[in-house]
Amino acid sequence: MSDTDDKKPLGLKGARPGQVKQSFSHGRTKSVVVETKRKRVVVPKPGAGQGGTQGGATASGRPAGGASTGGSGRRPAGISDAEMERRLSALRAAKAREADEAAARAEDERQREEERERRRAEAEAREREEREREAALKAKEEEDARRAAEAEAARNAPPATPAAVETPAAAPAAARPSPSKQAPPPTTRKAEREREDRDSRGKTREAGNRRSGKLTLSAALDGSEGGRQRSLAAMKRKQEKARAKAMGQSQRSEKQVRDVQLPETIVVQELANRMAERAADVVKSLMKMGMMVAQNQAIDADTAELVIEEFGHRAVRVSDSDVEQVIHSVEDKDEDLHPRPPIITIMGHVDHGKTSLLDAIRKTNVVSGEAGGITQHIGAYQVTTESGAVLSFLDTPGHAAFTSMRARGAHVTDIVVLVVAADDSVMPQTIEAINHAKAAKVPMIVAINKCDKPAADANRVRTELLQHEVVVEAMSGDVQDVEVSALTGKGLDTLLEAIALQAEILELKANPDRSAMGAVIEAKLDVGRGPVATVLVQHGTLRKGDIFVVGEQWGKVRALINDQGERVDEAGPSVPVEVLGLNGTPEAGDVLNVVETEAQAREIATYRENLAKEKRAAAGAATTLEQLMAKAKADADVAELPVLVKADVQGSAEAIVQALEKVGNEEVRVRVLHYGVGAITDSDVGLSEASKAPILGFNVRANATARNAAQQKGVEIRYYSIIYDLIDDIKAAASGLLKDEVRENFIGYAAIRQVFKVSGVGKVAGCLVTEGVARRSAGVRLLRDNVVIHEGTLKTLKRFKDEVKEVISGQECGMAFENYDDIREGDVIEIFVRQTVERSLS
Repeated sequence: MSDTDDKKPLGLKGARPGQVKQSFSHGRTKSVVVETKRKRVVVPKPGAGQGGTQGGATASGRPAGGASTGGSGRRPAGISDAEMERRLSALRAAKAREADEAAARAEDERQREEERERRRAEAEAREREEREREAALKAKEEEDARRAAEAEAARNAPPATPAAVETPAAAPAAARPSPSKQAPPPTTRKAEREREDRDSRGKTREAGNRRSGKLTLSAALDGSEGGRQRSLAAMKRKQEKARAKAMGQSQRSEKQVRDVQLPETIVVQELANRMAERAADVVKSLMKMGMMVAQNQAIDADTAELVIEEFGHRAVRVSDSDVEQVIHSVEDKDEDLHPRPPIITIMGHVDHGKTSLLDAIRKTNVVSGEAGGITQHIGAYQVTTESGAVLSFLDTPGHAAFTSMRARGAHVTDIVVLVVAADDSVMPQTIEAINHAKAAKVPMIVAINKCDKPAADANRVRTELLQHEVVVEAMSGDVQDVEVSALTGKGLDTLLEAIALQAEILELKANPDRSAMGAVIEAKLDVGRGPVATVLVQHGTLRKGDIFVVGEQWGKVRALINDQGERVDEAGPSVPVEVLGLNGTPEAGDVLNVVETEAQAREIATYRENLAKEKRAAAGAATTLEQLMAKAKADADVAELPVLVKADVQGSAEAIVQALEKVGNEEVRVRVLHYGVGAITDSDVGLSEASKAPILGFNVRANATARNAAQQKGVEIRYYSIIYDLIDDIKAAASGLLKDEVRENFIGYAAIRQVFKVSGVGKVAGCLVTEGVARRSAGVRLLRDNVVIHEGTLKTLKRFKDEVKEVISGQECGMAFENYDDIREGDVIEIFVRQTVERSLS
């Protein structure tokens, strides 16, 4: 049975059906059908407003039925009289509050308007006073000028005519009118007319200030504004000023703050231009600071910064190093890159056959030209293989002194060929070459040389390389290894194929159309050609006539010479060339950069040179007096061997200096006063004489005048062609400065049995020699309870009554000490001899 059977559903008359969504716990909802009753809207009749307003309460004090929240209609159901009264009271309070706020706003607006009017009136009054003051000053000036003109005319006036003389009495009477009818002079009347015109213009301007700045068509056609008319921009500025003045705003426009770039020194005129200020104002500001300077004088950066801050701008310090911004590196585009030859560096231990291997590849004989059969220079060569591939080789020295050369070769290379002798295996410089290659992060190819020798063992080399994390392909690694023989030519083709394969994997490319950049491999001072630098071009193309800067030197390419000794006009990427045209010898390892102008190159080189001087001065200067005294005290106990070094190339000079700095210990050291490249000159001899230092020449000789000067002044010049001969000689010379080592040898002990007093001698100890021998010439120590009481020499040594030279163990004797008598029974005498031993530097 349904709930709705025979029943009508509940409902309201005149209601509208609707739907309400109910929410319950746990996210349950339910839609319920409801009916809503329309709200009755009562439209008040005309004239019923007062009744609605005053009908809030009846005479009995209860709220009227028509006084509802809407102002008419019935009271809402369920609202008590007290609640209705409270609602009406809140409504009245809200209306009163709104009325008060509106009145306050109106009062504030009125006060602001009065303030604006007051400011406008003050501004107009100030303008009026200014105009009147200017008019008075101008009138006074005109009056003074008129009086001066009248006085000048009176002085220059001609004598009176006879007609004027005949009526002397009438003339003054006619010329002197009555005070009430006296006419003003013409100049005074003109000044009054100008003042009246100015006042009338001022009144017109005050009356029509908004229209005064507008340029009309008729005014432009008449030309009534005079000869010089104001521009439209001036009219607009005038209107903006007038509008700002009317609103009471500040008339002063905001000043533009600029970022002023400030170098170490700057000219006053240039500073004013950068600040967009008048130079006279800047000079005035400097005078206030107490500096009397002109516009074309330079001031320092700190003073200029104070001036900039005073004018309200910001100072931006720029360094002198900004001159190097012209040589910043440029990122090359991919479409501009072209393949370039690989750069291969030959590295390894001394006498492992690096140069011989390269000679076998180049089919030349460089080893015979090196002193002692060892490489002492870094060489750069270019080789064309049978397949047509071009390879650039760098041959580095293997001697221990040439560490910096090997490091330079590793940092400019693409592939490192590590040469290891099969009969000698891994040696110290081999390990160093491995570390250089790892530091430079370049691939390595191991060439096991001297495989033709009977004692060759290639597997031993491969096994020892494993200790240094070099795993060759034969040991399942990724490092290529090739067995070669420089004498027989075995494996050279295989080595070249391995190099070509590694270069193909690297995909080496460079842009030949940009400004050249390269590294200095070696530098020397040639007698006929001047400073010469061996440069390996890395980017771009170096051409004859290019202006470049390299380290602290600069120059213009005068000639380019390739590894075959031929002159060329240009050198592309990965091409080693000798560059002529430098103004000085650069350091090996410096970077060569081509610049646009000679002025830029000179400026950059000067900046770098000054920077290097400042660094050397800062390194050599003691910062405090305490440090200076401590250094002097430490150096007082150290013997120095000063030397001068001259070498044929820069790299050899650096290697010698680095090797000499390692010679010595805490007692003696070698001090290199000066080192350079080129022949020994008179200045070197003069410096050697003043410092009493020998001159060491490595592959160089002294010129004729220097030889004569050295003979006259007694300066020693030593010549060397092998670097370790030079180092051994310096070690021997430094060893001569070491103090001899004094060693003590104990030769005997004697125990004191009894002490006697002998007149004229003093106390004499009766002793028994318990160990060794007692000698008259030896030194002695007196021990009491194993503590040394006295150390000295014997005055006398007697056996019975005879003076003897020595007493052997087990015999008794008498001993007396020189200048010491405090001896007791039971003391022990220790007998020793001192021996001096010459020392040498290891």
